[in-house]
Amino acid sequence: MEAPKPFFQIVLLFLLLSAYPNAFIHTALAEGVTPEEAKQLRDEVRGMFYHAFNGYMEHAFPLDELRPLSCGGEDTLGGYALTLIDSLDMLALLGDWEHFAASVEWIGRNLRFDINKTVSVFETTIRVLGGLLSAHLIASDYATGMKIPSYNNQLLNFAEDLARRLLPAFDTPTGIPFGSVNLLHGVDEHESKITSTAGGGTLTLEFGVLSRLTNDPIFEEVTKNAVRGLWARRSKLNLVGAHINVFTGEWTQKDAGIGTSIDSFYEYLLKAYLLFGDEEYLFIFQEAYAAAMHYLYNDPWYVEVNMDSAAIVWPLFNSLQAFWPGLQVLAGDIDPAIRTHSAFFSVWKRYGFTPEGFNLATLSVQQGQKSYPLRPELIESTYWLYKATRDPRYLDVGRDMVASLQYGARCPCGYCHISDVEFHKQEDHMESFFLAETVKYLWLLFDLAVGPDNLVENGPYKYIFSTEGHLLPATPQISLVHEHCSYIGAFCKIADYKQESHTSDIATGLQEANGSRLHEGQVHSRLPSFTSGLIKGFCPELSHGQKFGITYLASVDTTNQYESANKREPTILQSHSMGVVPNQSSEYSRSDNDNDNLQESSEGGSEREPPHPSQANWKPRTCEVLFTLYVNYDYEFE
Repeated sequence: MEAPKPFFQIVLLFLLLSAYPNAFIHTALAEGVTPEEAKQLRDEVRGMFYHAFNGYMEHAFPLDELRPLSCGGEDTLGGYALTLIDSLDMLALLGDWEHFAASVEWIGRNLRFDINKTVSVFETTIRVLGGLLSAHLIASDYATGMKIPSYNNQLLNFAEDLARRLLPAFDTPTGIPFGSVNLLHGVDEHESKITSTAGGGTLTLEFGVLSRLTNDPIFEEVTKNAVRGLWARRSKLNLVGAHINVFTGEWTQKDAGIGTSIDSFYEYLLKAYLLFGDEEYLFIFQEAYAAAMHYLYNDPWYVEVNMDSAAIVWPLFNSLQAFWPGLQVLAGDIDPAIRTHSAFFSVWKRYGFTPEGFNLATLSVQQGQKSYPLRPELIESTYWLYKATRDPRYLDVGRDMVASLQYGARCPCGYCHISDVEFHKQEDHMESFFLAETVKYLWLLFDLAVGPDNLVENGPYKYIFSTEGHLLPATPQISLVHEHCSYIGAFCKIADYKQESHTSDIATGLQEANGSRLHEGQVHSRLPSFTSGLIKGFCPELSHGQKFGITYLASVDTTNQYESANKREPTILQSHSMGVVPNQSSEYSRSDNDNDNLQESSEGGSEREPPHPSQANWKPRTCEVLFTLYVNYDYEFE
């Protein structure tokens, strides 16, 4: 029988981390971090949140953000109490029903979006739309323990109103949205046609959740089309650039990386699959991740390369890359995540914070990128690695981060940007994401260490964190579990499928990208292997082309136009050199026996040829997913 697919492993790990948070607990905490100290650190982080939140409410509300040095406020996004909206689910996570309910009620009475303001589509989506949706899902559900009796879907109504005001941004020939839109008048005729890959490809979770809550598919459709528009214009190496023209589809900046301007594009590919069960996102993630590990990974760092030639153009660690180890945990690629996190944290230890840019050639702070704007990404990865491994070293890391923030960034009314990490010079600004993400992941880290008692770890649902740290639950309404039935493992209600257990091997493509390349004499570690103890069989599955009606055409080879600075000949992943073109007919069918007759490509790739349209008697299976899962790691800690 055909071996389980790579996404089987990804879902196994995600479900395991969610369902069995105590699976890898060590009996001792970090050296010096006793259980009592871990509790004290958790309470200290709680105090950090309220120092900043109360400072905002007393000195800045209802303006968008706090000026923590001067104890004032400023409107930075749209003038609609941004920090309060961004903080709602953190209040719920802390169990602060009183503040949560009061905040929701104030927003329900006062928020409005019919204002003449031009706003960032990306920032408005992840901060405001995501904050409203997360709080709505908590406030409307008794199972969360934070139900507000008087609540009547006001936040959901505001979220829908806001999203409809953002929709004009998607009216482009490529489907990739403009970067900004006016909430009252739509897209200005002089609006720039250049947007970032992250800006166009990091909208799927919030818009997808909204579609499923309102039963209006338009929101999910436009954001999915944006992802397809970006992916269709990838290079032959399966890399995407940093900036693109939304009208012509031409890349205006061809630097490929995992950091600035691209980062959350990768993040939302995997998370959209985990939340919605849509295999197309996973297919793209597998291709994109394999290429990133092949061309961008210089163990343990990541560099930026030309998307066509793979020539290194920027040997730089930028702070936005620090989310990557956390994403690798969700993807099941633990070993490189551990090594990369250790390298990134060494920069934090050196300066007390991570600068926006650290030059890997000179081993110094990049000129003009010396600031630390209270970013959460490294803290987020620390939380995920501790959750996956329970290695006590990550509690040491968290303790150091708390100390840095307390002694370097704390100011009279909140926490300040650090304008220069070498001299710890403070700047009078506090981004809303400090409350939405930075302290959230720190608090979750230490709460996990002392025995978690919160909505994420012990709540009624499994949660996906948005790129802004908002909690999006995998409820039946949002996460259509039946869509996973062909991929996770299931009982197939048909007589000719026997109950069998399976062992999943690591993905061949990821082995090629992560297991066989040499970097300065070192070999990448293997991905963890996963074993399912009680999987009862697999329903037959459609190929990606069959399921989504997409044909792959070889794109024009432009790599000869470029020469690698180090004369390296890039290895073309033959099965990945594709363009995306919709088929006129996307309804493929096949008989039960045809599942075994599909041939792999001659290059050894995993893509299958679509069946002939005449094979018209394929029917979907009805499946019951079995979520009793086990995992086995192939690594040991030092």
